[in-house]
Amino acid sequence: MDQILNVITAIKDQVWGLPLIILLVGTGILVTIRNRLVQIRGFKHGLELISGKYDKPEYKGEITHFQALSAALSATIGTGNITGVATAIAVGGPGALFWMWVTAVFGMAIKFTSCTLAVMYRKVDPDGYVRGGPMYFISQGMSSKLRFLAYMFAGCTAIAALGTGNMVQANSVADGLVSLTGHAGTSVGLYIRLIIGLSIAVMVGLVIVGGIKRIGKVASRLVPFMCIIYVGSALVVLAVSYELIIPAFGMIFKHAFTPISAAGGFVGATVWITMQQGVARGVFSNESGLGSAPMAHAAAKVNEPVREGMVAMLGPFIDTLVICTMTGLVILVSGQWTSGLNGTPLTAESFETILPSWGRSMVSIGLVLFAYSTIISWSYYGEKGIEFILGRRAVLPYKWIFLLFLPIGTSLKLGVVWGFADIANGLMALPNLVALVVLSGVVAAATGKYFGELREGKHRG
Repeated sequence: MDQILNVITAIKDQVWGLPLIILLVGTGILVTIRNRLVQIRGFKHGLELISGKYDKPEYKGEITHFQALSAALSATIGTGNITGVATAIAVGGPGALFWMWVTAVFGMAIKFTSCTLAVMYRKVDPDGYVRGGPMYFISQGMSSKLRFLAYMFAGCTAIAALGTGNMVQANSVADGLVSLTGHAGTSVGLYIRLIIGLSIAVMVGLVIVGGIKRIGKVASRLVPFMCIIYVGSALVVLAVSYELIIPAFGMIFKHAFTPISAAGGFVGATVWITMQQGVARGVFSNESGLGSAPMAHAAAKVNEPVREGMVAMLGPFIDTLVICTMTGLVILVSGQWTSGLNGTPLTAESFETILPSWGRSMVSIGLVLFAYSTIISWSYYGEKGIEFILGRRAVLPYKWIFLLFLPIGTSLKLGVVWGFADIANGLMALPNLVALVVLSGVVAAATGKYFGELREGKHRG
C-alpha cells in the first residue's frame, strides 16, 4: 500500500504542478476582468434570484434556481469543508487557508462563467430531459479540432465522481464514525467500515434513482439545515475563544507568504507547499474550475443564461469563504494544528478541545450529512459524463458501479483516496479551464448586455 501511495503522490504532484495552478488562478483573473468584477456587482442580484423572485414554471429546465444551487452546494459542501481544510492546514500550515480564499474569490467568477455557458449550450430533449455541462459548450462552442476535450472532460468526470464524490466522502465518514466507536485501526473497525459503506450505498441509491429532480428536492432541504448546524457550532467555538481569532488571522496572512518551521507534530512547510495545499484543497472544496457545478445548473428553469451564472457564483462564497473559514479558524484557535493529527480527526479534536461535551459528536454528524449530500450530487455529475460518451442507456449501469465504489472507499487508506481524487480533479479541470479561456468573450458580451438591460428595468421577474 505504501508503494501505491508513493506512486499516486508522485502523479498528483505532477498534475497539480505550477502550470495547472497558473492556469487555474489565471483563468479566474481573466474572467474576473472580462466580466468587470461580476462576483461583486452581481452578488445582490444573485441573492434575489435564489429567492424565487424571477422563477417562472414555463421556463425550460427541470429544477428551480434554489434547487440548482442546493444541488451544486450539496456536492461542494462535503468532506472538503471538514477533512480538506484540516489536511491543508496539517500539511501546509495556517497560510493554506489564505490560498483557499484566493481560489474562492476568483472561483466565483469562474463558476459564473462556466454555468452561464452551461445554460447557453445545453440541450433539452422533447421529454424535458436536460443535458448540459462543459462537454456540451466545448463540443458546440469551440473549434472541431478541440472537441476531443469534450470527451476528455466527460471521461475524467465519470472517473472523478468515483473518487472526489464517492470514495473520499465514504472514507471520511468511516473515519469519523469508527473513531467514535473506539475501534479505529482494529479488525473490528474494518467490519464497521464495510457496514458503513453498505449503509451509505443503500441510502444514496434511494435518492439517485429519481434523477436530478429528486436530488434537487433533497438537497434544497438538507443543505440549509446542515449549514446552520455546522456554522452555528463553529460560531460557538469562536465566541468562547474570541481573543484568539485575531492572532489566528495573523498566522494565516503571515504564513501565506513565508515558510513555517516545524512545531510539535507539524513538520514545517515551504511557501510552495502552502500554496499547493491551499489551492488544491480550495478547488476540491468549492470545485471552481472543475466544471462539475455547470451540470447541475444547466438543469435550472431559466430563460437568461447570465442569471444562472449569478446564482452559481454564490456557491464558492458560501462553501469556502464562510464554511471552510469557520473550520480553519476553529482548528487554529484550538491549537491542535501542531498536534500531528490530520483530516477528520484533526477537526474533531479541535472542536472537542473547546466543546468537550459535544464537539466530536457534532463533527461526526456534520461529516455524515455533508458527505451524504456530496455523494448524491456527484452521482449525477458522473452520470452526465458517461451519458455524453455512451448515451442515456449507460446511466443505469453507471449508477450501480457508483454505488459499488462506496463500500470500497471506506476500506482504503486516506492518503490513497485523497491522492486519487486530486489526480482526477486536476485532469477534469484542464479541458474545462481551456474552454473557459476560449469562450470567455461570449460570456462577457452576454453579461454586458444583461446588466445593461437590468439598469433599464427590462428584467423585473
